[in-house]
Amino acid sequence: MNISCIIVEDEPLARNLLEQYIQKVPYLHLVQSFSNPLASIEFLRENSVDLLFLDIQMPEITGVNLLKIISKKPLVIFTTAYSEYALEGYELDIVDYLLKPITLERFLKAVEKVAQRLHPLKTENGEEKQERATETEVTPHFVFVKDGTKLVKIRLQDILYIEGLKDYVIIHTPQQKVVSLQRMKNLEEQLPANQFIRIHNSYIVSLEAIDAIEKEKVQIGKVFLPVSDTYRKTFKEFIEQKNIKLD
Repeated sequence: MNISCIIVEDEPLARNLLEQYIQKVPYLHLVQSFSNPLASIEFLRENSVDLLFLDIQMPEITGVNLLKIISKKPLVIFTTAYSEYALEGYELDIVDYLLKPITLERFLKAVEKVAQRLHPLKTENGEEKQERATETEVTPHFVFVKDGTKLVKIRLQDILYIEGLKDYVIIHTPQQKVVSLQRMKNLEEQLPANQFIRIHNSYIVSLEAIDAIEKEKVQIGKVFLPVSDTYRKTFKEFIEQKNIKLD
């Protein structure tokens, strides 16, 4: 596996740090590093790469506007010192965003998401299979979601279930309900697969939060959520993997 990438970052220290991190990952190949975002636009008109590390706040042009200009779009990881700028990434199909100062651990998690998109795992019959985090991987303890004009940090252990409503999701916790403008699938991809399972087009549940299971519904507190025909088999297999037998 080889992933070609470029950096567009006007801050020398941040750019140098990304270059050092890239050198630590054997399958990452740094093609070029840009301090001038306008020069990177010219480069991308003539060249293709797999991955773009893109700063959001730059003097000549923002990373968001740069991404809207280029026609041949690689996968993108946003970098920013300000969490409010990362909100704009939800309207674009970015893989992840990194808040400065960027740690190596967080960098590696973002790069792994790119690797999974570019090189999905194969099933035994040779079909491609996109996988979320498994029990053998390092899983995050929280997610950031867009709530109005801010990013809200939600601990995974606090999530009871997630409800999808068209282009919105409602994250239910014991303390609050957070309404976020994003698609259910995008949030689902951020959740560790050993802790959360989709049971319906409109519902993702936390295994830890389930109080009771019936053939066509699960109970979380006083709430009963339906298990649809589409997800019933997957849900049954998920539960049985946890050594819980369903009649």
